Amino acid sequence: MEKKKTFVEDIERTLYDIKNEDRPVYKTKQGLTEDIIRDISKQKHDPDWMLDFRLRSLDVYNHTPMPTWGPDLSELNMDEIVTYVKPNAKMTGNWQDVPEDIKDTFDRLGIPEAEKKSLAGVGAQYDSEVVYHSIQESLVKQGVIYTDMETALVEHEELVKEYFMKLVPPKDHKFVALHGAVWSGGSFVYVPEGVQVKIPLQSYFRLNSPGAGQFEHTLIIVEKGASLHFIEGCSAPKYNVTNLHAGCVELYVKEGARLRYSTIENWSRNMMNLNTKRALVEKDGIIEWVSGSFGSHVSMLYPCSILHGENARCEFTGVTFASKGQHLDTGASVIHAAPNTSANISTRTISKAGGIAAYRSAVKVTPNAHHAKCSVNCESLMLDDISRSDTLPVMDIQGDEADIGHEARIGRISDEAVYYLMSRGISEDEARAMIVRGFVEPIAKELPLEYAVEMNNLVNIELEGTMG
Repeated sequence: MEKKKTFVEDIERTLYDIKNEDRPVYKTKQGLTEDIIRDISKQKHDPDWMLDFRLRSLDVYNHTPMPTWGPDLSELNMDEIVTYVKPNAKMTGNWQDVPEDIKDTFDRLGIPEAEKKSLAGVGAQYDSEVVYHSIQESLVKQGVIYTDMETALVEHEELVKEYFMKLVPPKDHKFVALHGAVWSGGSFVYVPEGVQVKIPLQSYFRLNSPGAGQFEHTLIIVEKGASLHFIEGCSAPKYNVTNLHAGCVELYVKEGARLRYSTIENWSRNMMNLNTKRALVEKDGIIEWVSGSFGSHVSMLYPCSILHGENARCEFTGVTFASKGQHLDTGASVIHAAPNTSANISTRTISKAGGIAAYRSAVKVTPNAHHAKCSVNCESLMLDDISRSDTLPVMDIQGDEADIGHEARIGRISDEAVYYLMSRGISEDEARAMIVRGFVEPIAKELPLEYAVEMNNLVNIELEGTMG
């Protein structure tokens, strides 16, 4: 009897491939010019300093070369990308006021149903603008601010001016500079000193327009002794043209504060995902990252934690699933810049059907960061013999008093493990599925309930026969 090859069913994307008619009230021309930047700024009624910032960022972009490492970005042609698409909807705090087609899309994705069940506030962005935003009144009374970036720029201008792109400056790399020039939408969160936000806030970003870019900016400030769990979701339907996502996330975790930042990125297979995320953690502060990367044609995503104060701590938990036609280059970086700081990085990558999953980590310990501790663990699972997994750790240790460890494992499903489970009365198919589910379980258990369910749906793998 001929031995069957393993068959791995692709991720079910029916829900996410909902397409609405592309009927914005306004969109810029394709490309990236000073006139387009001025047009975006005019549409958004920017203050003068923000227009100046955009133009300076454009200049940096024009003088910064493309990355010479990582995935191939040659398919990205900025002359063909529309950088601003204004949907036919005004921002509202009443879900019923959202246009029917847009509302239906978010309803099918579980927004704002999730709000009713387990969230203290929700923001929903469609193309380049936030169309819905809400926050529980009890949080408002405690001084918590949760709004879209445009509103924050008007109502909290000095606060935005103090923090905006200070942690992630445009000169960092080409796509941060691009973001600084064309950013639109995103979330602004401010948690006052000592306030414990016990129920999560969530923002969801949906890109509907073909050939467009999305450049939302998320800015979160958690003051001394405060705490917050922020959840972010992203998706887009599949088109036969290149779409671009180049968002930016800046997280400020003050003394003794705690922030958990959970993300599931499920972009479509025509998306270039070139996102930048960074956290600055002060004395005794804690940043927790929970990250799932499933969609996009190409991803370059490496959340960075700067442990700036003594006893600051970072926990990073991530999973990446690369299938046919995907090159997902993901990871995390930590900078130990103060004594007694600690970090723990734990990731899982899965590749199948010729997909490429590359994991990069970068750990830096500065000379004054004595007694720093960092543990990096990466495990990769290849589900066939045509896929690829790479582990690329970098460590820059500039002091003797540091405890740094790295462990990496790359492999395939073990026949021995399958046979063991079968000896306990479990079918071969289910045995293989159990192994895969067990592989991602350490990540799934860290996700909020509704996102754990989503991840399990995304990694709904059907296995038949044997590996080979």
